[in-house]
Amino acid sequence: MRATSNFADTMRAPLLNLLLIASFAGASLFAEESLAQAQTASPQAAAVSPEAIKQREQELEAARARQKSAEEAQAKLKAEITALGQDRTQLNQQLIETAANVRNVETKIEEAEARLRALNGREQQVRASLDSRRADIVEVLAALQRAGRRTPPALLVRPEDALQSLRTAMLLGAVVPELRGRAEKIAGELGELVALRKTIATERDQLASDRDKVRSDQTRLTALVDERQRQQASREKDLDAERSRAIALSKQVGDLQGLIAKMEQDLQSAAKAAEKAAEAARQAEAKAAASANVTAKSGPGAFKDKSRTTPAIAFASAKGLLPLPVNGNKIRDFGGSDGAGGVQKGISLATKPGSQVTTPCDGWVVYAGPFRSYGQLLILNAGGGYHVLIAGMERISVNIGQFVLTGEPVATMGSTSQVASILATNASQPVLYVEFRKDGTPIDPGPWWAANEGEKVRG
Repeated sequence: MRATSNFADTMRAPLLNLLLIASFAGASLFAEESLAQAQTASPQAAAVSPEAIKQREQELEAARARQKSAEEAQAKLKAEITALGQDRTQLNQQLIETAANVRNVETKIEEAEARLRALNGREQQVRASLDSRRADIVEVLAALQRAGRRTPPALLVRPEDALQSLRTAMLLGAVVPELRGRAEKIAGELGELVALRKTIATERDQLASDRDKVRSDQTRLTALVDERQRQQASREKDLDAERSRAIALSKQVGDLQGLIAKMEQDLQSAAKAAEKAAEAARQAEAKAAASANVTAKSGPGAFKDKSRTTPAIAFASAKGLLPLPVNGNKIRDFGGSDGAGGVQKGISLATKPGSQVTTPCDGWVVYAGPFRSYGQLLILNAGGGYHVLIAGMERISVNIGQFVLTGEPVATMGSTSQVASILATNASQPVLYVEFRKDGTPIDPGPWWAANEGEKVRG
C-alpha cells in the first residue's frame, strides 16, 4: 500500500505542475519573450557580460558577411547585364521572367500573411480558453492536492513539457476517474497550442525566406529596367524634351480622349508609335484574312517570341489571354459606381505598397506621366483602334514611343492611392485603375482577362 501511494504521489506531481501551468498560461508561454525584453532593458548589465560581448562580435561578423555577399551579388548581376549587351531579345526575356517571379512571390507572401493571421487568431482563442477556465483548473488542482501527501513545486515549463507530463499521468492511471475528463480537455487544448506554435514558426520562416527572395528579385529587376531605359535613351536623343512637351500638352486638354488625340497628333514619338500601331493592325488583318487557322496562331504560344517589335496577335484576338497588370483585389468593376456619382469606365485593383506593375498587352507607349486627377498615367496604343490606360502608379519606367511586351515591367505602385476619385474612399492602400478603349469609347475589359493563373500570358 505504501509503495502504491508513493507511486500515485509521484505521478500526480507532473499533472499538478501541468494544471498550474495552464492556470498561468500567458506567463509560461511568454517566458522567453520576457527574458529577451529584460535583456534589452538592461544594456549596462549586458555590456559587462562576456557572453553579450561574444554575441555582439558574432553579429558584427555576420553583418560583414552579409555585406560581402551583397557586394558579390551586385557585381555578378552587373556582369550578367553587361553580357546581355545590345541583345534586345535576351533583355526582354530577363525582364519578363524576373517580373513574373516578383509577382509570383508577392502572391505567396500575401497568402502566407493571410494564413499567419488565421493561425495567430486561433492561438489567441486557445490561450483565452485556458485563461477563462482558470477557476476549473484551480478546483482540479485543489482536489489533487488533497488526495496527495505533498504539494508539488510550482514550475514554469514549456507547453510541450506540460503536455507530455499530462499524457504520462493519464497513461499510468495517476489521474483519478472524476478528473480525467477535465484533464483530457486541457491536454487537447495544450496539444493544439503546441501544434499551432510549430506551424506558426514554420510559416514565419518561409515568409522570411520569400521576403528575402522578392528583395533579391526586385534588385535584379531594377537593374534590368535601368539597362532597358539606358538603351532606349541611347536611341532617342531628345527624350527629356519629348517628356516635357508631353506634360505641357497634357495640360491643354481636359479629358482622356483629348489627351490621346493630342499626343498622337502633336508629339513626334507618340505619333510614330500610333503610326506603327496602325500599320501593325493592317498587317494583322491581312494575315488573318489569308490564314485559315487564325485560332491556332492566336493562342498563348504566339507571345513566346521576345524579339518581336509589333504585337504578337491583334488585340481583338487576345480575349481570354491577357494577365492583370498587378497583384491585387478588384474593388470596382466596369459599369459599377465610380464613387463620385458616375459610372466606372474601367476596373480598380487594390494592391500592396510597392507592387510591380506589368503591361497586360503588347503596345506602344503614347503617354507616360502625370495627368489631372489620375496621378501617374500610362497609355498604350495596342493597334486596331484599341488603347489601354493604366493609372495610379507612383513611378513609370518606360518612355513615350517605346514598344512594350505583354508582362513587361513598366511601373511601380506607391504607398497610397494616387487616383483622386478613389483616394476619397480608399486612402489606406494604393489602387491601380485600368481602362480599355475602342475608337475612343471605354469598353468592358472583362472578356480579355485570362480565366486563371495558368492561362495568363507572361510575354
